[in-house]
Amino acid sequence: MSAEVGGAVGYFLQTLWFLLYSIFVAVARNVLPASALPRKNVAGKVVLITGAGNGIGRLLAERFAHLGARLVLWDVNEKGNKETENLCKKIGAEVTSLSVDISDREAIYGATKDVQTNFGQVDILVNNAGILHGKLFLDTADEAMSKLIDINVKAHLWTLKAFLPHMMERNEGHIVALCSLAGIVGAAGLVDYSTSKFAAVGLMEAISNELAVLGKDGVKTTIVCPTFVRTQMIKSLNLPDRLDKLTPEYVADKVIEATLTNQRWLMMPRKMYWLYWVKGFLPTNVFNSIVLHKFVQPQ
Repeated sequence: MSAEVGGAVGYFLQTLWFLLYSIFVAVARNVLPASALPRKNVAGKVVLITGAGNGIGRLLAERFAHLGARLVLWDVNEKGNKETENLCKKIGAEVTSLSVDISDREAIYGATKDVQTNFGQVDILVNNAGILHGKLFLDTADEAMSKLIDINVKAHLWTLKAFLPHMMERNEGHIVALCSLAGIVGAAGLVDYSTSKFAAVGLMEAISNELAVLGKDGVKTTIVCPTFVRTQMIKSLNLPDRLDKLTPEYVADKVIEATLTNQRWLMMPRKMYWLYWVKGFLPTNVFNSIVLHKFVQPQ
């Protein structure tokens, strides 16, 4: 056997082994109960959550507080953020809250220096903050679209620039991004929102791959893609009853579970994993006929 043929066979066997191992790990994660998976300890770790003043952000803060994490809460809503801080302090957590407009890059960098000086380096970054307009593309004002991109996309860039260097230096840390299934399948009536979530998903996937290439496998990433969640954000949408609508509590529990078990992708509900799987090989017209009805335009 020539060296060239032997190399090709070796490459094939290596690839086959990697695929089989990946399938085994994926199946194990979905079959085994969450309690059977190893979990990391976040007690004493610094967790920064954006959009912590209400909704899923507040629920995540409370859950991390119960786990003994030290919390940094960011939100432009100072009143709501302070309420979350007080709730977490009652649990017994060490907490600091800052009023931060994450659509402003310099505000993010300024608040970062404050956190690092007075609270320490961030171990887990949860990019939770986001906005949604729920209007048809041509009915959405330019300024509104620009603001949405600043919050839903650019803020991820600036927070990563701020906190990733220290994680890479230690080769330890975790970045969690609250994205959406609208970042996997384009949602009619949510064009600007889908655009931002596709960008956020792509950003996180690329960052994860770049960390792997650089040998920083100790810095974990989790991409969270739920369907519609029963928060204030979707109240402007006229959603039919047949669509899945998750409770914020369910989403928060799953995000915590995924973070503690270093799960790279989290789609909710679980049956939505097939969206990501079938989109790559089904003809477009077939795919659309199956799933397009799940993403409706608001009235």
